Amino acid sequence: MRWALITDIHANRQAFEAVLADARAQGVTHYALLGDFVGYGADPAWVVDEVMALAADGAIAIQGNHDEAVVNGSMPGMHPDARAVIDWTRAQLNEDQLRFLGRLPLQAHGEPGHCLFVHANAFDPASWEYVQGRAEAVKSLHANNARVQVCGHMHEPMLYHLSGTGKAGDFRPLSGVPMPLPGHRQWLAIPGSCGQPRDGNPAACYALLDPAKSDLDDARITFQRVAYDVEAACAALRATAMPSAITERLARRLTLGE
Repeated sequence: MRWALITDIHANRQAFEAVLADARAQGVTHYALLGDFVGYGADPAWVVDEVMALAADGAIAIQGNHDEAVVNGSMPGMHPDARAVIDWTRAQLNEDQLRFLGRLPLQAHGEPGHCLFVHANAFDPASWEYVQGRAEAVKSLHANNARVQVCGHMHEPMLYHLSGTGKAGDFRPLSGVPMPLPGHRQWLAIPGSCGQPRDGNPAACYALLDPAKSDLDDARITFQRVAYDVEAACAALRATAMPSAITERLARRLTLGE
């Protein structure tokens, strides 16, 4: 059993296609899709259709804050560009797609039961509070006894851990390097954004998770970076009916990974 952990696709078709192709090449058998399927990108309908197809085939799919916003209306606290894209996105989706996004759960457990998947955090998923550092990670880990938590929302890859004695740690993972997740600690992994990375590297992010087969085994995680056709994603943005000032800012963020 091997999981692909994919989050924050943000309607970026080119990035999602590249990640799915890499996941298949890596022998992935299961998918956990951790929300924010829409927002920022040019192809929300295509991305939602792909997520719906994967979910129909057994993938876990979780609601993100942008998914909620496109169903219920943009939130005042959102960045003005994000609100504008949410309003545009809603007009691109049909009733079935909106219904699917609206019915997504805020969290789910993965087989064999040692993993919790959630978009923002485990202590209050509906608040959309970010796991920005060790304090929030510990709070999230304390909220659930899952051996491994996987969160989206933050667009940079990160890995946190908590020992049985309460000692916490964190580090930025290296791409392509498998790391054991020993069972005597709890772990919180943030795969990073598939469709809009923000760590200065435009390559799409996701992670591979090999769950522990028993309580005596270690799980293993590998953070992946996948190059994709960023220029095509930018061209797709410029071809939409969104204001050019917005699409240029969004295209620049994709190009720079910010």
